[in-house]
Amino acid sequence: MTSRPGEKDQTKRQGTARRQGLAYQGSFEAVTAILLAAGIGYWIDARFETSPYGLFIGTIAGFSAFVLRLIRLGKQLEKMGDPAFADEEESEDRDR
Repeated sequence: MTSRPGEKDQTKRQGTARRQGLAYQGSFEAVTAILLAAGIGYWIDARFETSPYGLFIGTIAGFSAFVLRLIRLGKQLEKMGDPAFADEEESEDRDR
C-alpha cells in the first residue's frame, strides 16, 4: 500500500498539535491548582480567623499539585515521543 505524498507531513503536524495541546492543558491545570488552593486557604483564613496559616498551607498544597502535574505531563509527553525527530530516528535505524 502506498501513501499519498503529503500524508506523512500531515501525520507529523497532527502529532505535534496534539503534544502542544496536551502541554497547554497541563500547564493551565498546574497554574489553576496554585490559584485554587491559595483561594481556598484565603477563604479558610477569613472564615476561621487563622491568618496567614490557611493561605500559606493552601499555597504549599497548590504548588505541590503544580509540580506533580508538570512531572506527570513531562512523562506523558516523553512517552508520546517527538514526531519532529521521527525521520531522524528512522534514518539512523536504516544506517545500522
